[in-house]
Amino acid sequence: MNWQDIKSSLDNRSFVLDGQPLFGREFIEVLNFHSPGIAAVRDESGAYHIDSEGLALYRERFIRTFGFYCGRAAVVGTDGWRHIDERGAEVYPHRFLWTGNYQENFCPVRLQTGGYIHIDLLGEPLGRGEYLYCGDFKDGIASVQLLSGRYQHIISDGSPLHGQSYLELGIYHKCYATARDERGWCHIDKEGIPLYNERYWAVEPFYNGFARVRVLSGELLVIDEQGRRV
Repeated sequence: MNWQDIKSSLDNRSFVLDGQPLFGREFIEVLNFHSPGIAAVRDESGAYHIDSEGLALYRERFIRTFGFYCGRAAVVGTDGWRHIDERGAEVYPHRFLWTGNYQENFCPVRLQTGGYIHIDLLGEPLGRGEYLYCGDFKDGIASVQLLSGRYQHIISDGSPLHGQSYLELGIYHKCYATARDERGWCHIDKEGIPLYNERYWAVEPFYNGFARVRVLSGELLVIDEQGRRV
Protein backbone atom coordinates (compact mmCIF):
# COMPACT_ATOMS: atom_id res chain seq x y z
CA MET A 1 0.00 0.00 0.00
CA ASN A 2 1.38 3.39 -1.03
CA TRP A 3 0.85 5.95 1.73
CA GLN A 4 0.59 8.70 -0.89
CA ASP A 5 -2.70 7.16 -2.03
CA ILE A 6 -4.23 7.40 1.44
CA LYS A 7 -6.59 10.36 1.86
CA SER A 8 -8.33 11.83 4.87
CA SER A 9 -12.12 11.69 4.84
CA LEU A 10 -14.16 14.82 4.22
CA ASP A 11 -15.00 15.10 7.93
CA ASN A 12 -11.33 14.54 8.89
CA ARG A 13 -12.22 11.66 11.19
CA SER A 14 -10.86 8.69 9.23
CA PHE A 15 -8.66 7.61 6.32
CA VAL A 16 -9.74 6.16 2.99
CA LEU A 17 -7.99 4.34 0.16
CA ASP A 18 -9.73 4.08 -3.21
CA GLY A 19 -12.93 5.20 -1.53
CA GLN A 20 -12.78 2.47 1.12
CA PRO A 21 -12.24 3.18 4.87
CA LEU A 22 -8.92 2.15 6.40
CA PHE A 23 -7.81 0.83 9.79
CA GLY A 24 -11.36 -0.14 10.83
CA ARG A 25 -11.87 2.91 13.02
CA GLU A 26 -12.61 6.61 13.31
CA PHE A 27 -10.62 9.26 15.18
CA ILE A 28 -11.59 12.57 16.72
CA GLU A 29 -9.38 14.26 14.12
CA VAL A 30 -6.91 13.23 11.42
CA LEU A 31 -4.50 15.16 9.22
CA ASN A 32 -3.12 14.03 5.86
CA PHE A 33 -0.15 11.69 5.58
CA HIS A 34 3.23 13.35 5.06
CA SER A 35 6.58 11.93 4.01
CA PRO A 36 7.82 9.35 4.91
CA GLY A 37 4.29 8.02 5.41
CA ILE A 38 3.23 9.43 8.80
CA ALA A 39 -0.04 11.10 9.80
CA ALA A 40 -1.08 13.15 12.82
CA VAL A 41 -4.21 11.86 14.58
CA ARG A 42 -6.18 12.48 17.77
CA ASP A 43 -8.43 10.08 19.67
CA GLU A 44 -9.65 9.64 23.26
CA SER A 45 -6.11 8.93 24.45
CA GLY A 46 -4.70 12.17 23.01
CA ALA A 47 -2.81 13.29 19.91
CA TYR A 48 -0.01 11.28 18.29
CA HIS A 49 1.28 9.99 14.93
CA ILE A 50 0.56 6.77 13.06
CA ASP A 51 2.30 4.97 10.20
CA SER A 52 0.70 3.83 6.94
CA GLU A 53 -0.51 0.63 8.67
CA GLY A 54 -2.43 2.67 11.23
CA LEU A 55 -0.04 1.85 14.08
CA ALA A 56 1.07 4.43 16.65
CA LEU A 57 4.74 5.41 16.30
CA TYR A 58 5.26 5.96 20.04
CA ARG A 59 3.46 5.70 23.38
CA GLU A 60 3.46 9.36 24.45
CA ARG A 61 0.35 11.46 23.88
CA PHE A 62 0.06 15.19 23.26
CA ILE A 63 -2.64 17.86 23.21
CA ARG A 64 -2.16 18.37 19.46
CA THR A 65 0.17 17.04 16.77
CA PHE A 66 0.91 18.26 13.26
CA GLY A 67 2.53 16.92 10.09
CA PHE A 68 6.20 16.12 9.53
CA TYR A 69 8.36 18.57 7.58
CA CYS A 70 12.13 18.17 7.22
CA GLY A 71 11.87 15.16 9.54
CA ARG A 72 10.31 17.25 12.33
CA ALA A 73 6.73 17.56 13.58
CA ALA A 74 5.28 20.30 15.79
CA VAL A 75 3.53 18.99 18.91
CA VAL A 76 1.76 20.66 21.83
CA GLY A 77 2.19 19.36 25.36
CA THR A 78 1.10 20.64 28.75
CA ASP A 79 4.49 22.37 29.00
CA GLY A 80 4.32 24.13 25.62
CA TRP A 81 5.16 23.64 21.96
CA ARG A 82 8.17 21.78 20.55
CA HIS A 83 9.25 19.46 17.72
CA ILE A 84 9.75 15.71 17.71
CA ASP A 85 11.50 13.42 15.25
CA GLU A 86 10.03 10.41 13.47
CA ARG A 87 10.67 8.18 16.51
CA GLY A 88 8.73 10.53 18.78
CA ALA A 89 11.87 11.82 20.53
CA GLU A 90 12.10 15.55 21.23
CA VAL A 91 14.57 17.34 18.98
CA TYR A 92 15.62 20.00 21.51
CA PRO A 93 14.87 20.84 25.17
CA HIS A 94 13.27 24.25 24.51
CA ARG A 95 9.58 25.02 24.93
CA PHE A 96 7.78 27.72 22.95
CA LEU A 97 4.42 29.50 23.01
CA TRP A 98 3.93 28.40 19.38
CA THR A 99 5.88 26.75 16.59
CA GLY A 100 5.37 26.64 12.85
CA ASN A 101 6.50 23.88 10.52
CA TYR A 102 10.05 23.50 9.25
CA GLN A 103 10.59 24.76 5.72
CA GLU A 104 14.05 24.66 4.13
CA ASN A 105 15.48 23.53 7.51
CA PHE A 106 14.26 26.59 9.44
CA CYS A 107 11.12 27.15 11.49
CA PRO A 108 9.42 30.24 12.96
CA VAL A 109 8.62 30.05 16.68
CA ARG A 110 7.13 32.35 19.32
CA LEU A 111 9.26 32.81 22.41
CA GLN A 112 8.07 33.09 26.00
CA THR A 113 8.64 36.85 25.65
CA GLY A 114 6.07 36.97 22.86
CA GLY A 115 8.67 37.73 20.19
CA TYR A 116 9.37 35.57 17.13
CA ILE A 117 12.59 34.05 15.78
CA HIS A 118 13.64 31.31 13.37
CA ILE A 119 15.30 28.18 14.69
CA ASP A 120 17.40 25.57 12.85
CA LEU A 121 16.93 21.80 12.87
CA LEU A 122 18.54 21.56 16.32
CA GLY A 123 16.38 24.29 17.81
CA GLU A 124 19.11 26.92 17.80
CA PRO A 125 18.22 30.56 16.93
CA LEU A 126 19.02 31.83 13.47
CA GLY A 127 20.50 34.78 15.28
CA ARG A 128 19.57 38.39 14.61
CA GLY A 129 17.36 39.16 17.59
CA GLU A 130 13.59 38.94 17.96
CA TYR A 131 10.89 40.05 15.55
CA LEU A 132 7.25 41.03 15.99
CA TYR A 133 6.53 38.20 13.54
CA CYS A 134 8.36 36.02 11.04
CA GLY A 135 7.17 33.75 8.24
CA ASP A 136 8.43 30.60 6.54
CA PHE A 137 11.48 30.53 4.31
CA LYS A 138 10.80 29.98 0.62
CA ASP A 139 13.67 29.76 -1.88
CA GLY A 140 16.01 30.99 0.86
CA ILE A 141 14.00 34.14 1.68
CA ALA A 142 11.56 34.96 4.51
CA SER A 143 9.43 37.98 5.40
CA VAL A 144 9.83 39.33 8.95
CA GLN A 145 8.19 42.17 10.89
CA LEU A 146 10.83 44.32 12.60
CA LEU A 147 10.38 45.78 16.07
CA SER A 148 9.66 49.10 14.32
CA GLY A 149 6.53 47.50 12.84
CA ARG A 150 7.81 47.57 9.26
CA TYR A 151 8.53 44.44 7.22
CA GLN A 152 11.78 43.29 5.66
CA HIS A 153 13.00 40.30 3.65
CA ILE A 154 15.86 38.26 5.10
CA ILE A 155 17.99 35.41 3.77
CA SER A 156 18.90 32.19 5.56
CA ASP A 157 21.78 33.67 7.58
CA GLY A 158 19.41 36.27 9.04
CA SER A 159 20.77 39.22 7.07
CA PRO A 160 18.57 41.51 4.92
CA LEU A 161 18.00 40.53 1.28
CA HIS A 162 17.76 44.20 0.30
CA GLY A 163 17.74 47.58 2.00
CA GLN A 164 14.03 48.28 1.56
CA SER A 165 11.27 47.95 4.19
CA TYR A 166 7.49 48.11 3.77
CA LEU A 167 4.28 48.31 5.77
CA GLU A 168 3.55 44.72 4.70
CA LEU A 169 5.41 42.13 2.64
CA GLY A 170 4.53 38.81 1.05
CA ILE A 171 6.91 36.01 0.11
CA TYR A 172 8.68 35.88 -3.23
CA HIS A 173 6.90 33.88 -5.88
CA LYS A 174 8.48 33.51 -9.31
CA CYS A 175 10.98 36.36 -8.70
CA TYR A 176 8.50 38.93 -7.32
CA ALA A 177 6.87 39.66 -3.96
CA THR A 178 3.77 41.59 -2.98
CA ALA A 179 4.41 44.72 -0.89
CA ARG A 180 2.44 47.58 0.68
CA ASP A 181 3.81 51.07 1.20
CA GLU A 182 2.12 54.32 2.23
CA ARG A 183 0.37 54.54 -1.17
CA GLY A 184 -0.93 50.98 -1.39
CA TRP A 185 -0.03 47.53 -2.70
CA CYS A 186 2.35 46.68 -5.55
CA HIS A 187 4.89 44.06 -6.63
CA ILE A 188 8.64 44.35 -5.97
CA ASP A 189 11.77 42.69 -7.39
CA LYS A 190 14.68 41.07 -5.53
CA GLU A 191 16.19 44.52 -4.94
CA GLY A 192 13.02 45.57 -3.14
CA ILE A 193 12.12 48.03 -5.90
CA PRO A 194 8.50 48.33 -7.15
CA LEU A 195 7.93 47.06 -10.70
CA TYR A 196 5.62 49.96 -11.56
CA ASN A 197 4.37 53.28 -10.18
CA GLU A 198 0.70 52.36 -9.75
CA ARG A 199 -0.66 51.26 -6.33
CA TYR A 200 -3.69 49.09 -5.60
CA TRP A 201 -6.11 48.21 -2.81
CA ALA A 202 -4.96 44.57 -3.04
CA VAL A 203 -2.71 42.45 -5.29
CA GLU A 204 -2.24 38.73 -5.85
CA PRO A 205 1.11 37.06 -6.65
CA PHE A 206 2.01 36.72 -10.32
CA TYR A 207 0.75 33.54 -11.96
CA ASN A 208 2.61 32.76 -15.20
CA GLY A 209 3.34 36.40 -15.87
CA PHE A 210 0.03 37.94 -14.81
CA ALA A 211 -1.57 38.99 -11.52
CA ARG A 212 -5.03 40.05 -10.42
CA VAL A 213 -5.25 43.40 -8.62
CA ARG A 214 -8.11 45.34 -7.02
CA VAL A 215 -8.36 49.12 -7.50
CA LEU A 216 -9.81 51.46 -4.86
CA SER A 217 -13.24 51.38 -6.54
CA GLY A 218 -13.34 47.62 -5.96
CA GLU A 219 -12.90 46.63 -9.61
CA LEU A 220 -10.69 43.61 -10.31
CA LEU A 221 -8.11 43.94 -13.09
CA VAL A 222 -5.24 41.88 -14.48
CA ILE A 223 -1.74 43.31 -14.94
CA ASP A 224 1.47 41.95 -16.46
CA GLU A 225 4.95 42.09 -14.89
CA GLN A 226 5.51 45.60 -16.23
CA GLY A 227 2.33 46.80 -14.52
CA ARG A 228 0.37 47.13 -17.77
CA ARG A 229 -3.35 46.47 -17.45
CA VAL A 230 -4.57 43.72 -19.74
